Amino acid sequence: MSVLLGVILHAIGGFASGSFYLPYKKVQGWAWESYWLVGGIVSWLVAPLVLGSVTVPHLFEVLAQTSRETLLWTYLWGALWGLGGLTFGLAMRYLGLSLGMAFTLGLCAVFGTLVPPIYKGEFSRLIQSTSGQVIVAGLGVCVLGIIICGLAGMMKEKNLTADEKTATIAEFDLRKGLLVAVFSGIMSACMSFGLTAGEPIAKLAAANGTNPLYVNNASLVIILLGGLTTNAIWCIYLNVKNRTYTDYANPSFPALRNILFCALAGLTWYLQFFFYGMGDSQMGEYRFSGWTLHMAFIIAFSSMWGLILHEWRGANRPTMRTIQLGILTVVLSTVVVGIGNYLGS
Repeated sequence: MSVLLGVILHAIGGFASGSFYLPYKKVQGWAWESYWLVGGIVSWLVAPLVLGSVTVPHLFEVLAQTSRETLLWTYLWGALWGLGGLTFGLAMRYLGLSLGMAFTLGLCAVFGTLVPPIYKGEFSRLIQSTSGQVIVAGLGVCVLGIIICGLAGMMKEKNLTADEKTATIAEFDLRKGLLVAVFSGIMSACMSFGLTAGEPIAKLAAANGTNPLYVNNASLVIILLGGLTTNAIWCIYLNVKNRTYTDYANPSFPALRNILFCALAGLTWYLQFFFYGMGDSQMGEYRFSGWTLHMAFIIAFSSMWGLILHEWRGANRPTMRTIQLGILTVVLSTVVVGIGNYLGS
């Protein structure tokens, strides 16, 4: 039952992540670095502290009891993950929600799922068990789904005119988008490593009376602080370089409205890991596989939004059938991984 609950929580987190970019589309007149920074302050600083304080008793005492080495590694993995999060937004700009999510998170799923057990020396034991073999097979299905989605993207690139591409995605650029997505996907997997490094924080939170569902919220405070650091440095640099720091006080655009939409995007983004952390606590011995579930659900929901928002408008029938097959394959992978976790439980 706990594994089923974990899968459901991962699905809710995946929906939040697959939907977070939508409010940014309502921001008017601000440069990317301006709205990304405002949304990031909410998602990487305000939300973790507020919801962490609500769900983790004596949050700051727990962090004070944590060793400096654990805090440092958790923060550093968060900072590296922040580089992935930084370029993640660029992938959405160049590829759109459905294709950008598929490429970026597919790579993220592979690295984030396999590296932790390899690092711990548990991979050989994993593939010797039936449940572990099913989980790895599910990961393979997920990768196959990503490849199919990528093929659909190349078919779209080939069949649409330049005007048709930019009509649905203003800055569509397949080559640039793929380069950014590869970097982002690899670096974004560091969130999984950060949660692994932050396990001692979660254990301290549990020892201080935190509900097992919420123990990872303590670790997220440190991980996301690292992510805020790298994102803030880059966004402020761009604000200065491009002189877009005037966005925040520009009377020509609705500043309060923009801030509210940025805050909504930031909160929605944080909720993905709020629910991911809860789902992670229910996955048992093979908790690392929850990362694959999380990524696959994000791809499925973001692809759904991509179809609803007509990002594939003008694509021919073979292209549409291909992207639909890719989405269904990714969804299937979540079922396979879920079965593997059930066998392991």
